[in-house]
Amino acid sequence: METKEYIESGILELYVFGSLSETESEEVAEMAKKYPEINAEIIAIEKSMLALSSSFAPFQSVKNYAAIKEKLNLSTPEVINMSPKRNWAQYVGWAAAIILLAGIGFQYNQLELTNNQIVTTNLEKVKIEKERNELATKKAAIETHLAVIKDDKNTVITLGGQTVSPESSAKVYWNKDTQTVYVDASGLPEPPKGMVYQVWALKLNPLTPTSIGLLDKFKDNNERFFAVNNIAEAEAFGITLEPAGGSLTPTLEQLYTLGKV
Repeated sequence: METKEYIESGILELYVFGSLSETESEEVAEMAKKYPEINAEIIAIEKSMLALSSSFAPFQSVKNYAAIKEKLNLSTPEVINMSPKRNWAQYVGWAAAIILLAGIGFQYNQLELTNNQIVTTNLEKVKIEKERNELATKKAAIETHLAVIKDDKNTVITLGGQTVSPESSAKVYWNKDTQTVYVDASGLPEPPKGMVYQVWALKLNPLTPTSIGLLDKFKDNNERFFAVNNIAEAEAFGITLEPAGGSLTPTLEQLYTLGKV
């Protein structure tokens, strides 16, 4: 802004009248130091104010001034102590804001606690449901196991341990009427990783093996009781250890159990 525009803006009059903020007054003072014409304008405005005030102020003699002074009792002025006025509304507002924030924080914490409880409850519900299903499955397996054992129509073939594992044993429950076969493999050790037990129905003369199933998921079957494929004729049953997926013919070197009908 040019000096002329600055002078004509009216800010100098406000400066002389004391109507500017502290920052604005400091700015005008700096401009007066920097530009002589601005300083001269300020002096001119001050002189004009003095002349104007003198023209309105009535002349009072010394005698009149003394009388007025005595009338107003200005000799012993009374000092009035002013105590600062406290803005209680401001304090109340801050207190209300703090209480509000505390309330919001409490409600948020309660909401988080409730959400955590809901999540925990849902997890517990899922866990309980899973355990219930596992128990139901186990119960059904036990009931099947008991029903097979108690069925008088089943022929029970005991399979004894062989050279590779003399301590092994198993039982085959064969119902010739329904041609269903169950294997109790509780006497077999857990197969190595990547290997599986395979059950064979055998004709002895000539030796003709027929695969009737794998004992899959051996570790997960707590009862070690397996249903295998139906067979119409068999003279013996054997169980060998084979690579995962089974073999087309039995690996006789891995014959764990064998038993005649």
